[in-house]
Amino acid sequence: MATEIIEARRLTKSFGSFKAVDDLSFTINKGEVYGFLGQNGAGKSTTMRMLLGLIYPDNGAVYIRGMEFNNRTRHLLAYIGAVIERPDLYLYLTGWENLKLFAHLSGKEITSARMHEVLDIVGLSGREKDKVKGYSQGMKQRLGIAIALIHDPELLILDEPTNGLDPQGIAEMRFLINRLSKELGKTIMISSHLLHEIEQVATNMIILHRGKRIVEGKVADLLSPADTSVKIRLTPDEAVIAQLKNSEWKAQISSTQLGQITFKTDPENVPAINNWLVNHGASVLQINVTHSLEDYFLSLTSEDHVAAGTI
Repeated sequence: MATEIIEARRLTKSFGSFKAVDDLSFTINKGEVYGFLGQNGAGKSTTMRMLLGLIYPDNGAVYIRGMEFNNRTRHLLAYIGAVIERPDLYLYLTGWENLKLFAHLSGKEITSARMHEVLDIVGLSGREKDKVKGYSQGMKQRLGIAIALIHDPELLILDEPTNGLDPQGIAEMRFLINRLSKELGKTIMISSHLLHEIEQVATNMIILHRGKRIVEGKVADLLSPADTSVKIRLTPDEAVIAQLKNSEWKAQISSTQLGQITFKTDPENVPAINNWLVNHGASVLQINVTHSLEDYFLSLTSEDHVAAGTI
């Protein structure tokens, strides 16, 4: 039995001379939390809008549960709930009134019990009678997710759900995404321009750059601890570096220069490496641990920022 919930096949979309999405293909399978990663302008929101039929691709197609999605098969959207950018809410209505209105627009018969259920899922029970204008940004985002969940879709599409949230709001959103996936069995597609957000919640991910797919795979594989880069700054000491090159850590050294040593190693080895350096007389000034994928993603981001003159 096929497990594909949604599939993009060679999607391409241009706006004038600007190609926002370029020959993009990927598949989201049942049960995955699929991270959609890329800097602002990489094509994430454009792709999500094409998946939902809000805009149409110039080339390519979208398949939902194995059926091509088009004007004749718009009923397939019943399997999807989405929050694209910020939820469009009626601020002078209460949370309950907003949810009831959108429940009616879903075309399904939604009971009061179901409405209470989704409010409880997103953590808004007890605040449903308050007007939305008094909600925090995090509460508005969670109400948007409640609206997307009201018809019990298989797939939930969330576009930058942590944008504009404070640290507490980000933590609450992360908890909600994990609960939707692990407890309620929802398949989730979540976009972000921040790698650390995606790696904390996603099972699979894709990285876009200028509308193209550049990296895709399981998060556990792409973020393997063995591919971690550990850069250690220390007071210049040629003798220590010479000893290090003949030590138990020599195979994990990727580069050395006066005042800095870089290792490719599991982060669990960092304390032992630090102890070795200190015990051999080095003064460690700074330890910076990054994953090679993070370096790669940041290099792409920096490249475009430099080109735009923003850094």
